[in-house]
Amino acid sequence: MENIIFDQIKNEVNSNDIVLYMKGTAAFPQCGFSAAVIQILSQLGVEFKDVNVLEDAIIRQGIKDYTNWPTIPQLYVKGEFVGGCDIIREMYENGELKQHLEANQIPVSDAA
Repeated sequence: MENIIFDQIKNEVNSNDIVLYMKGTAAFPQCGFSAAVIQILSQLGVEFKDVNVLEDAIIRQGIKDYTNWPTIPQLYVKGEFVGGCDIIREMYENGELKQHLEANQIPVSDAA
């Protein structure tokens, strides 16, 4: 079962430039940490795919096992796990997130 979930996650993160595994949706986040990452991505003006882990307990656990990271949300850029809320917030505040996105050829708005 784990291989099927890992394949599904791998396919998701590799077929979208930015993927956010979160509680709720981009339009209706259901936890403060997920909402904070949505706000940061919105400030940067980037499009992303949101995956609501509350809809599927197997994905919810699978994403934690996939990265060996215990918390949600989890942000992926070009197939690579970047971090959770605290890491994303810190990277955003010191400019690293914008640089990381630009280094991966993802256009960022200058509203950031």
